[in-house]
Amino acid sequence: MVIDKPRGPTSHQVSAWVKEILGISKAGHVGTLDPNVTGVLPVGLEKATRLADFLHEQGKEYVSLMLLHKQVDRTKIEDVLKEFTGEIFQFPPLRSAVARNLRKRSIYSLKLMEVKDRHVLFKADVESGVYIRTLCRDMGDALLVGANMVELRRTRSGPLNESYLSTLQKLKDAFTLYREGDEKLLSSMIIDPEQVTKDYSRVVVKESAIDAMAHGATIFRKGILEDMGEGKTVRIMSPKGELLGMGTREAENIKPEVVLVDRDVYPKGWKSSS
Repeated sequence: MVIDKPRGPTSHQVSAWVKEILGISKAGHVGTLDPNVTGVLPVGLEKATRLADFLHEQGKEYVSLMLLHKQVDRTKIEDVLKEFTGEIFQFPPLRSAVARNLRKRSIYSLKLMEVKDRHVLFKADVESGVYIRTLCRDMGDALLVGANMVELRRTRSGPLNESYLSTLQKLKDAFTLYREGDEKLLSSMIIDPEQVTKDYSRVVVKESAIDAMAHGATIFRKGILEDMGEGKTVRIMSPKGELLGMGTREAENIKPEVVLVDRDVYPKGWKSSS
């Protein structure tokens, strides 16, 4: 599901509240947002939490309000946005959760939305791992006036945009209805993992290979029905369209990295040594 994270709590607190409301054993967010940042916060439930590392790699979109320390002509602001589109280098902020090493990241697009006095509202479509706070500071330096980020809202994480959003209050109301026998609202808030991973290439495997995969075995070429698209990371599907997990290509074989299917659900199509 996708929670509209409010300003104030941490991302960990939000996913903990989701876990508490639903009374489940596992819930984990994808892509940490600072306490004062709002917007799209995907939260995986139960086995879907295993997909977090793959979903975290997907691109993000933000709307940011930047404050320039001195007023600047709109044309110069547009020029700087163009200058910072493409590959950039960044140091993570001092209070980030990662080591402060210089990193290369991609800015797919920067769109100027509004300028009012020293306030600049813009939309950023970026690679995962881009720090918008740092981006605002660097653009202010490029304009020779300085700048800082005032507000930030994430509007998309991978394929999940604001159309999927639910508030914590809506989730609580939906679960109350569910306990009373009406599951429609809660069901509409829970997103199929197959939808979340649709941007990855698809590999369909034979039913005879699925139980071996559930036990951690590599899927060899003879166990693959269809291999659609390219890319090192793939989503592994059953012939019926069920998402079985995520894997990586190794020559013509697929090595499972995340397995969502339980063992002994599909017929055993492999022999074990005595």
